[in-house]
Amino acid sequence: MKRIDAPAPPGVSLARDENGVVHVETAGPDDLEGACWAMGFAHALDRGMQISLMRILVQGRGSECLESTDAMLDVDRFFRRMNWYGNATQELARLDERHRALLSRYCEGINSRLPGHRPWELALVGYHIEPWAPADVIAFSRMIGYLTLAQSQAEIERLIVQMARAGVSDEMLFELFPPLASSGWDRSLIEKVTLGERMVPDSIRWLSPAPRMMASNSWVVGPSRSASGNALFANDPHLETNRLPNVWYEMVLDLGPGRWAAGAGMPGVPGILVGRTQDLAWGATYTFMDAVDSWVEDVEDGRYRRGDSWVAFDVREETILRKGKAPVRLVVHENLHGVLDGDPAVKGHYLATRWAPGASGARSVASMIGMLEASDVEQGMELLGRLEVSFSWVLADVGGHIGMQMSGLMPRRKRGNGLAPLPGWDPDSDWQGFVDPGELPRCIDPPEGFIVTANQDLNHLGLVSPIDMPMGDYRARRIEQVLGSTREMDVARMGALQMDTRSLQADRFLEVLAPLLPDTERGRMLGQWDRCYDTGSRGAALFEDFYEELRKGVFGASGLGDEVVGYLASETGTFVDFYKSFDDVLLSPSSAWFAGRSREELWREALSRAESRPAVTWGERNRITLTNIFFGGKMPRLLGFDHGPIPLPGGRATVHQGQVYRSAGRVTSFAPSLRVLADMGEPWLSTCMAGGPSDRRFGNLYVSDLERWKNGGSKKLAAGDHHKKR
Repeated sequence: MKRIDAPAPPGVSLARDENGVVHVETAGPDDLEGACWAMGFAHALDRGMQISLMRILVQGRGSECLESTDAMLDVDRFFRRMNWYGNATQELARLDERHRALLSRYCEGINSRLPGHRPWELALVGYHIEPWAPADVIAFSRMIGYLTLAQSQAEIERLIVQMARAGVSDEMLFELFPPLASSGWDRSLIEKVTLGERMVPDSIRWLSPAPRMMASNSWVVGPSRSASGNALFANDPHLETNRLPNVWYEMVLDLGPGRWAAGAGMPGVPGILVGRTQDLAWGATYTFMDAVDSWVEDVEDGRYRRGDSWVAFDVREETILRKGKAPVRLVVHENLHGVLDGDPAVKGHYLATRWAPGASGARSVASMIGMLEASDVEQGMELLGRLEVSFSWVLADVGGHIGMQMSGLMPRRKRGNGLAPLPGWDPDSDWQGFVDPGELPRCIDPPEGFIVTANQDLNHLGLVSPIDMPMGDYRARRIEQVLGSTREMDVARMGALQMDTRSLQADRFLEVLAPLLPDTERGRMLGQWDRCYDTGSRGAALFEDFYEELRKGVFGASGLGDEVVGYLASETGTFVDFYKSFDDVLLSPSSAWFAGRSREELWREALSRAESRPAVTWGERNRITLTNIFFGGKMPRLLGFDHGPIPLPGGRATVHQGQVYRSAGRVTSFAPSLRVLADMGEPWLSTCMAGGPSDRRFGNLYVSDLERWKNGGSKKLAAGDHHKKR
């Protein structure tokens, strides 16, 4: 261990282990203030550029502090409209005195390092770091919860409106999105709507510093299926991985005799989001809760209709300063349904959109800090259920119990399910408060002896149904298949399962495709393919060629048009997030989307087009370059800011997910950015991540964990004497 020189409070010290991970030692188990100070200092020490850049963005000040391009102006407009920073101070009043003190201590830790040690990248653009305040933490928690997560639900709901307005029939929409049939869908209402700008700008590399989350795996195994007789825990969050530094930051907290915590959090927010203490482990996947709704507002003369009355909008004016250019004035119109997408001075019908946790954050921060003191699964479920952002949490404790708890502010609706816009002038369309966490999907110690969450439909575990657009269940079923096959599961086998590339999606498609395969070299290749997305596989690349051609042939020529399908595939995450909906149509024996043609005819044509593509391996096609978030690929490769290309195993539907696609004009990816494993009878956490502890390119911790991550290896995090005994 190498001591870190820090102006720490009495009894608090920081040091690095041989892997560069920061270990914090406090004066005792009651010194959470000291631990929060140390977390703040460590985040500033190793990720000062990252958190400063994220704060500039969430404040909507990129044009003022970074660059005054039109693309950056779009980013600023987005964050100002969302107002995550503007009302963060009010949210702090919901915290009790203790948690306000803990947030203050976290910010004091950051301020002990920043702004006195300004990262040189920020000096290049002339940005002088301002002191940190608790409102920054609240704003960060909102940014983490929305981007890509709730954003994906908002985007699919917007797409449904656009598809209807483009002439896609109700029959085709209901087939593609079955929950739409019970959503209160009113086509005549939708056709009146004038659409304005997208909620999330189409730009922009500057959104890359913000964490983008999506598909993840998380599971826990009870003693009945464990070789050691202890509960086991695994989590591998699938985030945007082609970035440096990594989204995650690992730490070990030694909180006094017998009390410790190890795991990963996100710089800018105190606490451990994925990890364990001596008593309890927890991890998360995104749950696809529908917590974003839109309403159609009838608008004229700056007012909106409410019943038989006309009501003035709340008006918020923002001034966006720009380097070397005139300021831009932004006027935002809001009501109880959120931000209006249109000009209320122009008579018409416009959408207003609201994200349920958009004005929250205090309860989430308090819950995550509280997890450092939780002692068992039931206490952990109680705390995690209070988080305002939607996740499916799995937990395991040293007593052998396992559990799952969904979190998030789920709107209680009187009408519909939230997928379709409802008339804003009807009070029955309003949210009726929020669902109690005890009604959300949850379970504890199920008879099968394991719990798996992988973004699939979990509505059956709750008293309410928060998910209307789940991700496909292929990964979840594959994990369940492996876990259910043995009662001798251990950490080594769990680690191997995290690297599994077998695709149950490919199994499903090849059941239909096998009789149609031609007796050609490539036809035989596909028929003999083992359905694994290993980097050397030619079968995986050929199957993906077929899948893309089939998707284009069905949804392009027969429905949306080739140009639209091409855009959705190449520049958005629509097919990445919601492929289950599209798969169900593609696999249907007959469909309105087939335009009178047979499934076999469409599949044969897609296969023929796929066979004409160049033959490559999956690793040649599916690869990423980890790119520095500040420079965005603009620096010469020889300077070492970017690393790659790295062949990426796995596909959209494999446990080791390896999705690479373009979004907003840049390549992005979802892969296991972090892997964690634990046997609750052992005093350590096994981890690895795609990157390293630091955002300092010219230090030795920039990519120190990358080779371990590429090779499926791991390191162990442990506190105090346990670290010395490893």
